[in-house]
Amino acid sequence: MPRTFTAAEKAAVALAAIKEEKTYAEISSQYEVHSSQIKNWKKIAVEGINTLFTGNQKRADAEQQELIAELYKIIGEREAELSWLKKKLHGLKP
Repeated sequence: MPRTFTAAEKAAVALAAIKEEKTYAEISSQYEVHSSQIKNWKKIAVEGINTLFTGNQKRADAEQQELIAELYKIIGEREAELSWLKKKLHGLKP
């Protein structure tokens, strides 16, 4: 079964690759990650570093939180509807 890495672990691997103090092989054996995955995480980190110093990430986080809140609201409404329907259906049974 493949290992799942946390965001912190991915960041540590990407940072080690960015520092270039060790080879990909050394990083791979230290963190037990394939070298191609290290390259991918490094690329993602380098491309995403620009957003750390802009307000875009905060705006994206706020939009995501609003979406999550809206989805929880919809789930709650659906659960209430389902509960009501189950009560009504139970009342119809002989």
